[in-house]
Order: sequence, then structure tokens, then C-alpha cells
Amino acid sequence: MTDRPLVAVLDYGSGNVHSAVKALQAAGADARLTSDRGLVLDADGLVVPGVGAFRAVMDALRASRGDQMIERRLAGGRPVLGICVGMQVLFERGVERGVDTEGLGEWPGVVTELDAPVLPHMGWNTVEVGEGSRLFEGIEHERFYFVHSFAAQQWLLEVMPPFPSPALTWCDYGRPFLAAVENGPLSATQFHPEKSGAAGIRLLSNWIGGLGGRSL
Repeated sequence: MTDRPLVAVLDYGSGNVHSAVKALQAAGADARLTSDRGLVLDADGLVVPGVGAFRAVMDALRASRGDQMIERRLAGGRPVLGICVGMQVLFERGVERGVDTEGLGEWPGVVTELDAPVLPHMGWNTVEVGEGSRLFEGIEHERFYFVHSFAAQQWLLEVMPPFPSPALTWCDYGRPFLAAVENGPLSATQFHPEKSGAAGIRLLSNWIGGLGGRSL
């Protein structure tokens, strides 16, 4: 017998996380906001939210040892989902207004400012879903809600067989940028699923569906 998959939402001081918890619960998870190391490591899935500046998020992650917990989960092949700045910090570096900050380094590349006449990129936008995507199954033509001025605008990781190629989903605002990445146990979205209505709930449900349940 299985229960709803347990999803830990990493509590490291990032604001505006309760809407993510509620959205995950609506999508079918037993979602809990927590900084407890045991729960973070043992949960079926981990969500890493993030709002604000790249450096502030990295400082908060390191202060709470969230960076170590994320690395530990991924080393064991345990699913992690980053959202907004929680996606950005998965890359090697972020450069914001002259401030160059080391990221988690799970993916190569630098997060930089969007090349667009109006910033931030705020509101609904369509995406070009990557081949083999599981996150976007059934919602390939929906719109999602973005609020950001920075993003990863290149994908530099080369994945060789027998490992599967990542599913890369792009969005265009001024120029193309990565809207989502699905790379083994590590997935991330630049947009906010929790603010994206029914499509966002479906995306979270798709992710949760790949986690399995907890044995009772």
C-alpha cells in the first residue's frame, strides 16, 4: 500500500514558499516545508524554491547547508526540482549587476541578464517543449507564469550514451532562454508552476508521478 509521495520543500529562508507547498499538495503530494536534514534526504522528492538575487539565495543555501543536502540527494539519484532562482543556482555561476557568484555547479554555464527592452520578464508566456519531456506531458501548448530578469541562455552540458539526453524546454523573451531542464533526477523550471494555474498543477503532478509512493 502506498501513500501520497512525500515532497520536502527546502526551507532555507527564501520567501514566498507557502504557495509552492499548497500547489504541490493540490498536485497530489504530501508536501512539507522543512529544513530537517533527515526529512530532506529521505523524502521522495525535494523542491528547491528561490526568489530574489542569485547571491542572496546561494548565501542562504550555504548558511543552512542546503547546498550539501541537494548534492547528497543527487549523488544518490534522488529527485530534485528547482524553481526560478532555485533553477538558476544549479548552474556554475550567476552574474547580476556586476556581482559574480559561484553556484551549485550541477550544470555548466552562467546565468546572466536577459537581453530584452523591458525587465523583468513578468507574466504569461509560451514555451517550446523539449523532446522526451515528462514534465510537460499533456500541457505542451499551455502558458506559464514568469517573473525574472536573469536566466541561463545556453546549455553547455554534453551527455554521452548510455545516459539519456536532457529534455530542454526554451522560452523566448528578447532572445531564447532555458525555461525548464529535465536531466536525470534533477529537474528545474525558470517559471513558477505554483503561479501557473491548472497547467502548473499538472506539471507538478507529472513530476510527482515519477517519484513513487511511500510504503506504509
